[in-house]
Amino acid sequence: MWQAITDHINSELGGQFHITQKNQLSGGEINLAWHISNTKQDFFVKINQREQFEQFETEALSLQALRQHHCIRVPEVICAGQTIDKAFLVLEYLPLINDNGASWRQLAQQLALLHKQHDQAMYGFDWDNMLGNTVQPNKWQSNWSSFFSEQRIGWLLQLLLEQGFGFGKIDHLVEQCRQRLQHYQPPPSLLHGDLWRGNVGFMTTGPAVFDPACYYGDRETDIAYSSLFGRFDDSFYQAYHEFYPLDADFEQRKTLYNLYHVLNHAYLFRGAYLVQAQEMIKQLFY
Repeated sequence: MWQAITDHINSELGGQFHITQKNQLSGGEINLAWHISNTKQDFFVKINQREQFEQFETEALSLQALRQHHCIRVPEVICAGQTIDKAFLVLEYLPLINDNGASWRQLAQQLALLHKQHDQAMYGFDWDNMLGNTVQPNKWQSNWSSFFSEQRIGWLLQLLLEQGFGFGKIDHLVEQCRQRLQHYQPPPSLLHGDLWRGNVGFMTTGPAVFDPACYYGDRETDIAYSSLFGRFDDSFYQAYHEFYPLDADFEQRKTLYNLYHVLNHAYLFRGAYLVQAQEMIKQLFY
């Protein structure tokens, strides 16, 4: 496998890279992560089963979409490939340091700049992608309430029902979601899509983000999720509001937006997330 990865790197970069060190990194819930290097070059490698190749392809496309907007640092995509039984994604290795208040303020400013670039008139993306191991549909739609209620909440409720976990009549819940958003039509922003603490890092040169699940949608969904699992530093929210103030009704939508991610965790990990999802649905719709 490592020879195949080395060959892909050299084919892409036209070099003669050879691995002299490889260290497995901790923290990945879904993929194995490695830091490979020699005296001149370093790379970050994700490895999973061959069936996960589509996940790596769509992650690469999301990273490239963010990179094209020149707002937030993301690792450069080197290559993605497959062996007989494995799939892999090779990225630029970013050396990380501890965060501080100034770093969080810089991240807030950069995210605000990304969210302000309203270069798309509709909600969705040019391709479906993955939120963790879950397919995330991104069919283009012109109405935000329809997009979020159908392709986010309705989609996860259906997947959970197919696992045997029902939270009520899906059509009813989707309609309730639609009604909560029906008079709200935010400008579509390019979103990170999976913006929690584990997907943010800091280097000596500034902040960086990883593992995106990009689409065009309401910027509030990024901000909402950033406070759900491992809330960002308070300086981030203060600075973001200075650079791009949130709508006065954001708090009313925050739980609804985070329901999507809790449903996804319930689908992937079950356990307490199923209880949390049920409680959120009762709070929102009953």
